[in-house]
Amino acid sequence: MPTRQLRAIAARTATAGALLAAAVFPALSAHAATTDSSASGPIKNIVLVHGAFVGGAGWRPVYDLLVKDGYHVTLVQEPLTSFQEDVTATKRVLDGLDGPAVLVGHSYGGAIITEAGNDAHVKALVYIAAHALDVGETEASNGKKFPNLTKAVVKTPDNYLYLNPKDYPADFAADLPRAQAEFEANAQMPTAASVFTALIPDPAWKTKPSWYMVAKADRIINPDLERMYAARAHAHTVEIEGASHSVYESHPQAVARLIEEAATAAGK
Repeated sequence: MPTRQLRAIAARTATAGALLAAAVFPALSAHAATTDSSASGPIKNIVLVHGAFVGGAGWRPVYDLLVKDGYHVTLVQEPLTSFQEDVTATKRVLDGLDGPAVLVGHSYGGAIITEAGNDAHVKALVYIAAHALDVGETEASNGKKFPNLTKAVVKTPDNYLYLNPKDYPADFAADLPRAQAEFEANAQMPTAASVFTALIPDPAWKTKPSWYMVAKADRIINPDLERMYAARAHAHTVEIEGASHSVYESHPQAVARLIEEAATAAGK
């Protein structure tokens, strides 16, 4: 084939390729923009992490309020068998999300979100009467500096802890209906004692914005320890008068409001 004809075919092929690229690549770019989990905008994913001795069902009142307001809410059911396994259970939920999230922890769940909160999906942390540990600290060591009021902790022969059921209503859930508190006392999830001495090498609250709720009548975590955590993390803080450690159940409207505040602020 003459050289002139070969050049003409090559030119037509190049033109067709350029037109195809112009049509396809912008579409691909637009698709990437809509699926980019780091894109700014309202945060609609909320992940709730329960604390020691309890399961995720206690979050139901908060869950219902958030879902009603249009949020996608996922609960972590951590096994409470070791700190690392609980963090892994939380990361498994985060890995399944499409887009950014607010990570919320109650009580020991605060230690979990302090570690798991380094995940790229997490844009804000919310601590509900929860531990926000720093490097070198444990829940046990901080509890000695800021003693709580409960004497209900019982240790099993295989090194798990739970709260004496007769003391649970007064110490963990004083502002819940008595029948509900008694049911929860007898539905406890024994928790590995080792989780209370877990160390966190890279606390997420040092780099992620935080919100904190202090339960002013908490007998499980000293309210002054909660205030220390909140102040150190420069957290947006609210205090709930008369609230027990079960503040996430007894004051769900206030808890949901704080979470939504974090979702709105972190999404800007």
